[in-house]
Amino acid sequence: MIRNALEPWHLLIVALVVIVLFGSKRLPDAARSMGKSLRILKSETRALKEESGEHREESQGHNS
Repeated sequence: MIRNALEPWHLLIVALVVIVLFGSKRLPDAARSMGKSLRILKSETRALKEESGEHREESQGHNS
C-alpha cells in the first residue's frame, strides 16, 4: 500500500494547489528563496561533516 503512495498525478495536484495558493507572480520568488535555503543547508551539512571528520581524526590520533 505504501510502496506506490506517491504517483506522478499526486505531484501534479500538489503543484496546482501551490500555484493556486501562492499565485503565479509569487512563485519565482518562492522558488528562488527555496533554492537559497537549500544551498545554505547543503553548505552547513558539508561543514558539519568536515568538522566531524576532523574531530574523529584527532580522537583517533590521541588513542594511539
